[in-house]
Amino acid sequence: MKNLHHSAILAMAFMILFSSCASDDDDYRSIPAQNILESRIAELYGSNAALIQPLATDYSLIPNDENNPITQAKVILGKLLFHETGLAMNPNVDDGMHTYSCASCHHAKAGFQSGILQGIGEGGMGFGITGEGRFKNSLYLEEDLDVQPIRTPTALNVAYQDVMLWNGQFGATGTNEGTEANWTVGTPKEVNNLGFEGVETQAIAGLEVHRLLIDEDFILNSDYKDLFDEAFSNVDVSERYSKLNAGLAIAAYERTLLPNQAPFQQWLNGNTNAMNEEETFGAILFFGVANCYSCHSGPALNGMDFYALGMNDLAGENIMTTIDDATKRGRGGFTGNAEDDYKFKTPQLYNLKDVTFFGHGGSFQTIKDVISYKNNAIAENQNVPVSQIPEMFTPLNLDDAQVDAITAFIENALYDSNLQRYVPSELPSGNCFPNADTVSSQDMGCD
Repeated sequence: MKNLHHSAILAMAFMILFSSCASDDDDYRSIPAQNILESRIAELYGSNAALIQPLATDYSLIPNDENNPITQAKVILGKLLFHETGLAMNPNVDDGMHTYSCASCHHAKAGFQSGILQGIGEGGMGFGITGEGRFKNSLYLEEDLDVQPIRTPTALNVAYQDVMLWNGQFGATGTNEGTEANWTVGTPKEVNNLGFEGVETQAIAGLEVHRLLIDEDFILNSDYKDLFDEAFSNVDVSERYSKLNAGLAIAAYERTLLPNQAPFQQWLNGNTNAMNEEETFGAILFFGVANCYSCHSGPALNGMDFYALGMNDLAGENIMTTIDDATKRGRGGFTGNAEDDYKFKTPQLYNLKDVTFFGHGGSFQTIKDVISYKNNAIAENQNVPVSQIPEMFTPLNLDDAQVDAITAFIENALYDSNLQRYVPSELPSGNCFPNADTVSSQDMGCD
């Protein structure tokens, strides 16, 4: 019955899209494509409202960590700290001092992910136009670089994740209940013991992992003091200017990074002109026969499940670090359970148009490449056992027009063109950002 229903939806969509070929005497009554889409979403979720993202200032409607409620003061502070290159005070090489920030690998011009295949914090130089011009500083040895062994996940829509990273290792609640034995003391995973959700845990751990230092003297002798005082007035002064509170402020800011001006979001809110015909058709397929919605759901079109889809890991002559076995094993590398091996968290789908690397290993160059991969369902990574590939990874039998339509929906209808609203105009330090090395400063015109 389910397949029959999906076929009916597809048939009606085709009828709408190609009605110009019909004669005036055809004895049928067409159903507008938008009505089909709205009916399908209502069938799946109850109404359009289930997929609508709140405004970034509607803090009560954004998913919060109960131990770190979002406030305007925290968001203002976190927004600045996230971009602050002045925090880069713990580099492995002196040349890296004050040259990188959280935003080096998560910046607005690349949809809050990295603009290059392998993100670089310390040890990177340059920016280009959308972050694509960042490269390795020749003074750095591999062991001194801060580079990611896996594609940098976006910071967009993290409010809809209870655990973070491709393997989900950050987060003490929900999905990670029962993984306490893997919160290894002496590693970043130990931060899970603080009891926060994934966004907060990653933000706190990430400050140390990425060699950023919350220095009390720096804070007390800058505008940051007043910002910390406002955001954490309920915390004793002796503990107020801390890495913990800096991480909580950054997490509060990250939770507000919502691409809620994307055309699909506009359509969900009642703008019937927000999506064109092909994008609407793509959405009908996405929520219908293509079955994308079974993994990508909710306001972020993401999921908290982990799957082994046989995609390649980071590889090639431009990769700047060894990809360790734990990273390749994905969720299994964190949990230690063989049944989790090669499984990676379902990503969100908004604002993918500004990058040219997709999949946890960046092995795809376009959104269409990923859709075609799932349509053909032939695993590219021969090191992933067939036994780990889920039964749902089977050919979809979509034709070229359908693949193109789904591509148009994801690429265009899920693209918020105004993410710069989440970027500060300047920093209290006066530093360049997201990078402040000499080449980046020239690229961005902030010498």
